[in-house]
Amino acid sequence: MEETFLSYLHRAKELALEAGTALKKEIGRDRRVEYKGEIDLVTDADRLAESILIDGLRHSFPDHAILAEESGAHKVEGATHLWIVDPLDGTTNYAHQYPFFCVSIALELEGKLTLAVVYDPMLDETFTAIDGEGAFLNGHRIKVTREQDLAKSFLSTGFPYDLRETEQDNLDHFLKFMKSTQAVRRDGSAVLDLCYVACGRFDGFWEMKLSPWDVAAGALVVQEAGGKTTSFGGGPLDIYTGEVVASNGEIHEQMLDVLSG
Repeated sequence: MEETFLSYLHRAKELALEAGTALKKEIGRDRRVEYKGEIDLVTDADRLAESILIDGLRHSFPDHAILAEESGAHKVEGATHLWIVDPLDGTTNYAHQYPFFCVSIALELEGKLTLAVVYDPMLDETFTAIDGEGAFLNGHRIKVTREQDLAKSFLSTGFPYDLRETEQDNLDHFLKFMKSTQAVRRDGSAVLDLCYVACGRFDGFWEMKLSPWDVAAGALVVQEAGGKTTSFGGGPLDIYTGEVVASNGEIHEQMLDVLSG
């Protein structure tokens, strides 16, 4: 493991902890809530956490670019490193004091995911991964499950913010998986859902219409935990296309069959 990436990981963990601590401190207080869409929320807490992350990354890595959920792209001429951050994945949960949300930070180097940090401040759980070095939860190595039967599998998913208007609402897939698995959960944070696949709490996850910051960190954690991530069609995962299927690898083809049926 290169010393450079260890320093990147250390700084990302520091910033995730700082942002997550601020979110935990602020939860339950009166929030200023705005709507980006009919049901797509953003709060002042999102912006507070994002400012912590962006200011910290800019100070530590001035020659790196940043892509953030609320403020968009922060370009740097000639940058080969791109930090992809979600300051508060699970905003709707947070706004309702439902304690399932996280801070997500990923590093893309020349188009390849190389580092991930996900911090859940409510459980004080930190998921980390570096390309080729494995995945960890609070410093302990994690692995995906070995379940081979979709009928016995425990899955998670989510639904798009334009659920009320679009025909691509994931409800058809949800119904199919409900009838072909042990159970399906919808907890409201794609990043944590992916990390839960990585540490064996879920056997698989799928979702559509996601943004890069919803996928990047969690996908790398899954891959480094021995899992598999693809598009709905089974092709290589592209975090910029909006869809992801993640699993322990054992049930992956069965999941793809359901999605294509």
